[in-house]
Amino acid sequence: MTKRFAPATDRNRDPLLSVLRAHLPDAGTVLEVAAGTGQHAVFFAPQLTPRLWLATDCSSANVASIAGWCADMPSPNLLRPSRLDVLEDIWSVEQSSLPEPVSAVVNINMIHIAPWECCAALFQGAARLLASGGVVLLYGPFKQKNVRFAPSNKAFDQQLKAQDPQWGIRELEAVVAVANQAGFECRDIISMPANNLSVVFHRAEGVPE
Repeated sequence: MTKRFAPATDRNRDPLLSVLRAHLPDAGTVLEVAAGTGQHAVFFAPQLTPRLWLATDCSSANVASIAGWCADMPSPNLLRPSRLDVLEDIWSVEQSSLPEPVSAVVNINMIHIAPWECCAALFQGAARLLASGGVVLLYGPFKQKNVRFAPSNKAFDQQLKAQDPQWGIRELEAVVAVANQAGFECRDIISMPANNLSVVFHRAEGVPE
C-alpha cells in the first residue's frame, strides 16, 4: 500500500490533539471526513481511546494511503478506512454496521479545497448521523468579519482560486449559517497556529433525529 505524507499534518497534529481531547464526546465513533494521507488518524486514535476512529476520504488513493498508515501503526480503536464522498445523498458509513454509533465528525482542511456545496453536504450528512449534542469539529483557515485577514492566508486564498475557481478560504459567518440551517450551533472558535481556526459545533437539542 502506498503511503502518502503531508508535512503540515505533523506540524498541526499536537495542537489539534489538544482541541480534540477538550471537545470530543467521551465515547462513540469519531468519523474523520477527508482524512487525506491518514497521518492524523494513526496519531490521534491511540491517544483518544476509548473512542473509535474511522478515517474516510473520497479519493481511492487516499483511502489506500490511510490503510497503509494503519497497517504500519495499528491501534485497536482504528476502524478500517473507507471511501466517503460528502456529496452523495447517502454516505457509505450510514449503510455500515459500526461497533459504536458516530458521536462526532472531524473535518480537517477540506472546505477551502472543495466546492462550496461540500460545506452544506458535510453538515447535512452529519445531521443524519449525529444525535442531539453530537459534535462537528472543523479545522482550517477562515475569513472573519472585523478580524484582519492574515497576508499569508490572503496569498493562499488567491493561490487556491487560481488553481480552481470553486476553491477558496471561506467566510466563517457563512459556514456558521450553513451549520445552523442543518441544526448545529457554533459552540467555540479556537485560534490555532499558522492563522488557522478550530471551530466546534454541537447538534442542537430538540432537533428531530
